Amino acid sequence: MSNPIRSITGTFDVLPDAYRVDDALIAGSAAWRHVEATVRDVMARYGAEEIRTPILEPTELIARGIGQLTDIVSKEMFAFERGDTNYVLRPELTAPVMRAYLQHRLDQRGGVQRLYYIGPCFRAERPQRGRYRQFHQFGVECIGAEAPQADVEVISMMIGVYRALGVSDMKLRLNTLGDAESRPRYRQALQAFLAPHAARLTETSRQRLETNPLRILDTKDPGERALLADAPKLVDFVDGASREHYDRVRNLLSAQGIAFEEDPFLVRGLDYYTRTSFELESPALGAQSALAGGGRYDLLALEVGGREAVPAVGFAAGMERLFLALDAAGIAMPAAERLDAYLVALGDEASEWATGTAARLREGGLRVATDLLSRSMKAQMREANRLSARYAVIVGSDEMAAREAMVRDMAGAEQERVPFDDLALRLRA
Repeated sequence: MSNPIRSITGTFDVLPDAYRVDDALIAGSAAWRHVEATVRDVMARYGAEEIRTPILEPTELIARGIGQLTDIVSKEMFAFERGDTNYVLRPELTAPVMRAYLQHRLDQRGGVQRLYYIGPCFRAERPQRGRYRQFHQFGVECIGAEAPQADVEVISMMIGVYRALGVSDMKLRLNTLGDAESRPRYRQALQAFLAPHAARLTETSRQRLETNPLRILDTKDPGERALLADAPKLVDFVDGASREHYDRVRNLLSAQGIAFEEDPFLVRGLDYYTRTSFELESPALGAQSALAGGGRYDLLALEVGGREAVPAVGFAAGMERLFLALDAAGIAMPAAERLDAYLVALGDEASEWATGTAARLREGGLRVATDLLSRSMKAQMREANRLSARYAVIVGSDEMAAREAMVRDMAGAEQERVPFDDLALRLRA
């Protein structure tokens, strides 16, 4: 007998009920709907509008937008060819949103475009707790505003989602990357500092030393962290305008009561970031504590073919990481919506009645299920209980003759006879 086909490693199924894989929580579908609804509600409070982009994007968009030397482009993309076209399963959504902004001339709508999204992304990285090859992101891109108020608004939106869901154990890390000229100067200084210590670096960091040295700042290796304590600080290389922008961001955050911790080594893993950089963490998650992150990317429009720079700032968050934070905090997710009624039909005549009655009740807006297996009354009542039905509507030959149904309250076990014609009204009570 052959083994059944299983899902691809690094992916998972969202089922009606929550379950665990290798101690990682896979939330049930009702919890996903609740979180998605919360994201949409928070975004609506800021006037953000939803955007949905294709899962398939041109490989060139991601390579140019994110950066050829980033780990995502060099190691983690699911890319393929079809005819003369190169495709990629999107590994993130900022570059696709900017592509859509430029392609559809959303600037002509007027004002600032606050665009939020919820959807799957794909990266060919090693699966681990809370990190998958298919994962889900939500986020927002605020396009068209260069003022520091936009940076603070985006950070406030990000934190607002977690607060709305009940997560309170969070830490915001903040830094500035300066302008397009600041980063190359710092890159040279960092390379000059690290080169004499190359033997103390991990193999991965030695590779990054020549290609993308700023990524070394993300290291979790204790020896490298100790070495970096004496490294040049990025903030010492930023231009005056970027420093002023950063100061205003800090002051505005403080005025809103948003606590933050300055981290001179916080750099984002994507090449399009300039000026403000931030990351939200949950200490309850341990070493892999990141929940969300983002920053300003005023030059991305140029990288993906725009005729001029477009000021923009945004954040992206992993849904799977969010569910881990909710689980760690012991925050219960709502169960699926209850059925209004389960029709317990005994016999062929009652079963036919149940089929027609359920259809009419559903047309009237009620949530109703029926038995499709001709089971015993006991089995059907167990099913009504499993589905958390408010009422069990029991009909057999006697009820069919009297044109009355026995309606049982599943919570209190009280029951009463209700004429068929009054059933819809009774179930809405």
